[in-house]
Amino acid sequence: MQLRRRRRCARRLVAVLSSAFGMVDGGADDGKVPRGGETISGVEIIARTQRSHPLDPLSAAEIAVAVTTVKAAASTPEVRDGMRFVEVALLEPEKNVVALADAYFFPPFQPSLLPGNRNALIIPTKLPPRRAKLVVYNRQTNETSIWIVEFSEVHADSDTRGGYERGGKLVSSEVVPDVQPAMDAMEFVECEATVKSHPPFIEAMRKRGIDDMDLVTVDPWCAGYYSDADAPSRRIAKPLVFCRTESDNPIENGYARPAEGIHIIVDMQKNTVIEFEDRKLVPLPPSDHLRNYISGETRGGVDRTDVRPLVINQPQGPSFHVNGYLVEWQKWNFRIGFTPKEGLVLHSVAYVDGNRGRRPIAHRLSFVEMVVPYGDPNEPHYRKNAFDAGEDGLGKNANSLKKGCDCLGVIKYFDAHFTNFTGGVETIENAVCLLEEDHGILWKHRDWRTGLAEVRRSRRLTVSFICTIANYEYGFYWHFYQDGKIEAEVKLTGILSVGALMPGEQRKYGTTIAPSLYAPVHQHFFVTRMDMAVDCKPNEAYNQVVEVNVNAECAGPNNMHNNAFYAEEKLLKSELQAMRDCHPSSARHWIVRNTRTVNRTGQPTGYKLIPGSNCLPLALPEAKFLRRAGFLKHNLWVTSYKNDEMYPGGEFPNQNPRINEGLATWVKQDRSLEETNIVLWYVFGVTHVPRLEDWPVMPVEHIGFMLKIVFLSYIAPDNITTLNNGTHIVLVILQPDGFFDCSPAIDVPLGSEVNTKNGWINY
Repeated sequence: MQLRRRRRCARRLVAVLSSAFGMVDGGADDGKVPRGGETISGVEIIARTQRSHPLDPLSAAEIAVAVTTVKAAASTPEVRDGMRFVEVALLEPEKNVVALADAYFFPPFQPSLLPGNRNALIIPTKLPPRRAKLVVYNRQTNETSIWIVEFSEVHADSDTRGGYERGGKLVSSEVVPDVQPAMDAMEFVECEATVKSHPPFIEAMRKRGIDDMDLVTVDPWCAGYYSDADAPSRRIAKPLVFCRTESDNPIENGYARPAEGIHIIVDMQKNTVIEFEDRKLVPLPPSDHLRNYISGETRGGVDRTDVRPLVINQPQGPSFHVNGYLVEWQKWNFRIGFTPKEGLVLHSVAYVDGNRGRRPIAHRLSFVEMVVPYGDPNEPHYRKNAFDAGEDGLGKNANSLKKGCDCLGVIKYFDAHFTNFTGGVETIENAVCLLEEDHGILWKHRDWRTGLAEVRRSRRLTVSFICTIANYEYGFYWHFYQDGKIEAEVKLTGILSVGALMPGEQRKYGTTIAPSLYAPVHQHFFVTRMDMAVDCKPNEAYNQVVEVNVNAECAGPNNMHNNAFYAEEKLLKSELQAMRDCHPSSARHWIVRNTRTVNRTGQPTGYKLIPGSNCLPLALPEAKFLRRAGFLKHNLWVTSYKNDEMYPGGEFPNQNPRINEGLATWVKQDRSLEETNIVLWYVFGVTHVPRLEDWPVMPVEHIGFMLKIVFLSYIAPDNITTLNNGTHIVLVILQPDGFFDCSPAIDVPLGSEVNTKNGWINY
C-alpha cells in the first residue's frame, strides 16, 4: 500500500515538474523556470537556481568566466601574459549529484532514484555549484598547470551571450611537473610561419625547385618520445612538409607532393627552429592529374550525371524529443555532452521498459583515445604515431556540420564551445548531429502454411560528430536501435599520409599510388571507455563481467554424433584477469551482468559487448610508441570505477617519457570486479594496406562494435553483425584493389542544397 502511494506521488511530481519546466518536442529547452514556493496541484516547486544540468557542457559564458577567474588569480602580470589555455571543460560531478538533479531538478524527473521516507518524498533544496577544469600552459615558464573554478549562481545579464552570466571562484591550482599538454591550432599556424621563414629551409626548398613559399605547407606533428632529446623539458614539434603546384588554387590537394629528406625540430615555446638538416635530396613527386577531389577538378573535370535526388521527408517531424541536452527517443533516453579532448560524450543512458520503468545501462560512454602507428621504418614515417585525442583533441578539431551532406534527414544540431589558446571563447556551430534513420527490416516471419507474413521496419537514432586531424577525418557515431542494441561506429576517411619515392624506387612498407608517390601501411586504434550501470541505480554497484567462449564438445558419450558445441562462461574476478583479447574462432564476447536483478526465467540481466573486426599492434613489443600506448596490448580491459581514471594513456601523452602510464598501470592494483561499478575499455583497430582506390580521398572505412541486451547466455558469432534479437546479416565485402587508377567515387557530385527552418535542417 505504501509502495503504491509513493509511486502515485512520484508520478504526480514528475507530471507537475514536467509541465512546469516546459519539456518540448524536437527542439531546445524553452527556458521556463518556475518560481520558488510556487504550488502547482498541491506540490511545492523547487526554486532552481541552476539553469544548467550538472552534466551539460560548459556554456560560452561559463568558459569566459573560468578564463577570467584564472587570469585574475595569476601571481604576476608576466605569469598572466604567458598563460595559454589548452582545455577548459566541465568538471563532472559525482554520480549522486547527477541522480539528485535527475530526480527533482531536471527532466526526466525520476524521484525513485533517491530514497524517501514512508509517507513522503524527500526533496532537497538545491544542487552543488558547477565547476570547470582548466589545463593551462605557461609560455613564459614552460609549465603546465590544472585549475579548478567554481561558478556562483546564475544571474540575468542581457549583454552576455545566452543571456546569463556566472561569477567564478578559484578552488585550486596545481602545477603538473614533467608533462606537455596537447598542441593547439594557433601553435600550428605559428610553427608553419617559423619554418617557412628559416633561411636554411628556404634554401632546401630551392634545391627542390620551389622558390615561392606560398606553395609550401607545414604540418606540425608532436614529437612523441624516442629518447631524452624528446623529454618534456622542451615543447617541440617535428613537422612534415608538402608543396602545392599552384599558389592561387586554394582547392588543390595540399598533401599530394611531400618534401622528404628534411629534418626539422621546432621549439614551440620560443617559436624557433632548433634543429635543421637537409639529409637527403628526394625530388618532389610530379604533379598528379588525379590528385584533386573538388567537383570539376577530378578525373577530367566531369562528374556523374545520373545521380537523382534522394529526399528524406518526415512531415510530422522526428520521433525524438530534445529538452536542452536531454534526448528521448521511443524507449531510449540519454544526455549529450561534449569535451575538447573526447568530443561527443553520452551520459545517463537508459531504456524505459514498461512497468519496470527507466532501466540504466551506462553512466558515461565516449571515445577517449586513438593511436595511428605507421609501419615504414624509414625517416620520417617511423615516428608517425599520432595520439589524436591526447595530443590534439578530438572535440577541439570537430567540424561544423552546417553545410554539406554530413547528415541526411530531419536533424537537430548541437553547438560546442571551447577556448582558443589565448583564452578567447570560440564556438563550433552544429558540432553534433542527431537524427533518426531507416535501417532496413527489424524482424520478419512468414508462416509457410498460411502464407501470412509479419514484418517491421527498423529505425535507429544516431548521434555523431566528425573531426579533422591534419590529413585524416574521423566520424564518431553512436546508434541506438529499437531492439535495445547500442552500436559504436567510427568512419575513417580523408587523405592518406604519403611519402615521396626516388625515381624507379619501390617501397616494401607501402603502396605506390602515383608516380614517385606512395602511402605507408599503418594501423588505426580507437579506445572506447564505457562506465557501465546495467540495471543499477546511482550508488549501486552490482555489476560483474563474464567472458563467453563457444567450445566444441569433446568426443565421447556426450557427443556421440560429433556435432555438439556449447557456450562456456568464465567470471572475470579481478582487473588482471580481465585483460582479454578477441578470439573469433570461439565467438568470444563479454557480458556485463547485474547480480541482483533477474528476468522472468530467473537469469541475471545484462548487456554483452560483441566485437566487430579487430586487430592488435603489428609493431614489435620494443617499439618506442608502445611505451606510451600500453593499452594497445589487449582488446579489452576492465577496471573498477575511479573518477580520475579517464584516459588510457594518461592525461598528457604528448612527449610522455613514462612507460605504460594510465590503464596498464592502473590494473596492477588488481582490484576486485565482483559486484562493483564496472568500466569497460574496448580497444579496436583496423590495419590499413592502402589501395589506389584510396587516392586522392579515401572512401569511408567502417569499424566498430555493439552492446546488445541479453537476458540468457546465447551466442552471436562475432563475424556476424546483429540487427536484432532474431535477425543477423553475415558480412562479406569485396573491395577493388588496384582495379581502378584512383577512387571510383571521386566523381560523385555534391549533394543538393539544404533548407533551414526553425533550427531543423531539411534535405
